[in-house]
Amino acid sequence: MTRARVLILFSIFVFLASAAVEATERRVTLSDGSDIVRIARQYLGVPYQYGGNSPSGFDCSGLTSYVLNQAGYQIPRSARNQYGRLNPVRVPKPGDLMFFRTSGTTASHVGIYVGNYQFIHAPSSGKPVGYADIRTNYWKTRYIGSRSVFNY
Repeated sequence: MTRARVLILFSIFVFLASAAVEATERRVTLSDGSDIVRIARQYLGVPYQYGGNSPSGFDCSGLTSYVLNQAGYQIPRSARNQYGRLNPVRVPKPGDLMFFRTSGTTASHVGIYVGNYQFIHAPSSGKPVGYADIRTNYWKTRYIGSRSVFNY
């Protein structure tokens, strides 16, 4: 193989590799969270399991970290660390995380906002992954804020 052919093949490889990286970056920056919501809906009905972070059983932050990982985002495992590290948002959009103080002094519960005041979460022992409404008195009095993997 001549030097010119090697150079041409190398140039094509570099071009294709950079196009793939650009497409991946575009997907991440232009995503509207619908992939996150679609993935989360696949796990409706999965049983609650304290410390669970797989489709055989989830706790709240296990669900959020697993779903976002499936969507291509690496986030911390605990609700407290997710709340501390993700980007704050004033008004959640689908795919953003909603945080609650159900015990202690910091974020202790998390769910994935799906729109229309609804979020998907792993509620507690004996209750499977399901929907909840932020407008109910229980959740609205415990809501402390929303965070996102996106930079709005």
